[in-house]
Amino acid sequence: MYDAAKILKQFGRNVKAERVRKGYTQETFAEKMDVNSEYISKIERGLANMSLKKIVNLANFLEADLKDILRF
Repeated sequence: MYDAAKILKQFGRNVKAERVRKGYTQETFAEKMDVNSEYISKIERGLANMSLKKIVNLANFLEADLKDILRF
């Protein structure tokens, strides 16, 4: 069985790795996505559950492959 909490945390680590690789701070990435930096922080800590549409948008903003973001 899958553990949703573990998957959210891994997703957050993946997002953070891609954000850092692209050279964005949480603040600059939040501005680019038109959200607040607290939301980005929650995503990266596995505390925010994003919709699939938002995940696709996030990958597009990071110019990252979805498979890298959704790697579990």
